[in-house]
Amino acid sequence: MRSIFHKRINYVWLVLVAACSCTKLDVKNYSAVANDDFWQTPDEIAAGVAPAYGALQPLPNRSAYGVWFINSCTSDEMIVPTRGGNWADGGQYESLWEHTFTANNPYINNAWSQLYTGIGQINFILSVLNNLSDKPANLDAIDAELRVLRAYFYYMAMDMYGNVPLVADYTTNPDSVVNSSRQTVYNFVESEVLACLPNLNPAVSNATYGRVTTWFAHALLAKLYLNSQVYTGNPRWADCISQCDSIINSGNYSLQTNYFDNFSPTNESSTENIFVIPYQNGLISGNDIAWENLHGNNAPSFLLQQNPWDGFVSTADFYANFDTTSTYTTSGGNTYRTYVDSRSGQYLIGQQFSSQFTYPPNQNVLVSTSDPSLILTDQTSGLNLVYTPDIPVYSSADPSFLLVGVRNIKYFPEPNIPYDQDNDIVVFRLGDIMLMKAEAELRSGTNTGDALNLVNQIRERAYGNSSHDITSSTLTLDYLLAERARELTWEGWRRQDLIRYEVASGTPYFSAPRTPQKLQDADSHYQIFPIPTIQMTSNPLLTQNPGY
Repeated sequence: MRSIFHKRINYVWLVLVAACSCTKLDVKNYSAVANDDFWQTPDEIAAGVAPAYGALQPLPNRSAYGVWFINSCTSDEMIVPTRGGNWADGGQYESLWEHTFTANNPYINNAWSQLYTGIGQINFILSVLNNLSDKPANLDAIDAELRVLRAYFYYMAMDMYGNVPLVADYTTNPDSVVNSSRQTVYNFVESEVLACLPNLNPAVSNATYGRVTTWFAHALLAKLYLNSQVYTGNPRWADCISQCDSIINSGNYSLQTNYFDNFSPTNESSTENIFVIPYQNGLISGNDIAWENLHGNNAPSFLLQQNPWDGFVSTADFYANFDTTSTYTTSGGNTYRTYVDSRSGQYLIGQQFSSQFTYPPNQNVLVSTSDPSLILTDQTSGLNLVYTPDIPVYSSADPSFLLVGVRNIKYFPEPNIPYDQDNDIVVFRLGDIMLMKAEAELRSGTNTGDALNLVNQIRERAYGNSSHDITSSTLTLDYLLAERARELTWEGWRRQDLIRYEVASGTPYFSAPRTPQKLQDADSHYQIFPIPTIQMTSNPLLTQNPGY
């Protein structure tokens, strides 16, 4: 059960986001209470900063079709095939997968708006706070928390769009805003986080759950330095290692024994998650991932109250990263599968059944039965509901095409609710930090023995013992990329990983051809998204990114 604190904060998020959301840096916000009469108590301060956190809610929201969506769809981990007339959407999904997207893609604009909504909210709140006649006693801590959260929004904008407007003052005339270089935004993110670190809260508790803390800042810097070669041309592996060590050596986090408990409907108890974006049915909407990817007739398997939409899936080539070795047991005419690598249980493959799917999804998975009443069918075609990984073309009206693609249930579907799941979406967690450090050590050639140890800790959690530990000869950079695929699937980092690998080696990873239908990119300009046409029209001072 969620804590009372968690429920209260979530309610504040919902109310204030609805009241104060904005998509332009210069939108005015109004309140029924004069500012100088409001920011006086801890509850009032929490309510005042809530819109800054509420602006995070759309980022991983699958149905918001923005930040998480375009990051995942342009990588190799997720595809939205056109099934007859379903999911065609003017070819915009297909353009993301095939890297033919333009500045007119609405989802690229959605992502931009989501990020700059957050930046605008924080600029406004900081302006209010710092102009109060009677400032809160803990203003330095509040200021640091908000500035680091803003740095996260800018980090994502820089990562995705490269050369973006940098506005850190609410009074800036919006008609004067121009692009800043990627290097300038990089420098801003780094300097803001470093300056604010001493004033951030180091506590890991109910009170800091879903809030920016010391450890959020170290995780953000670690990401910045891991990808520094992409952003600036200069790798900073040692700095990445140092930031990862700050988290690993703090003693605040440990690998969750059960991998799936990091993503379950009650994942606020995870010992591994460093920062999450909270969701809660009835209070914070937006986590509808089960409906986005499962077939409509798969609802009985998870006791879903409405039929899913048969959209997001993964291909055979991506699924090939996973070790699907399994053990099998039989009981009462049923055969059950348990994956040796627990992470492989996050994908549904093969025949689906009407009996309730059990948690965790890597154990006791029903794969065959002597009871025909349990076998689910696609009610449109009459075909058995059998998920197949091969997706030979992007679009097809063939009835069997409704069933192609493996379906991800990492964020385990919550039964008996209408759409919005309680699973909090993970942004930073220890498992990622450990693999980041291992990569930085491999690339710099420093302490490769530690890199091996870190990877094997991840694998021992996945397999339940050390029998599948690897040796130093196995631990190559390509192996580590595949390990990141297994560990971090659908967590929003795959596009970034592929681009980093390509920039570091010159070997096509992100730009490589893929099945179905993606050709080799002609050049590297798709590594950053275009400035959306809507934004260029709204502000003619903006300069479009090269290639668009």
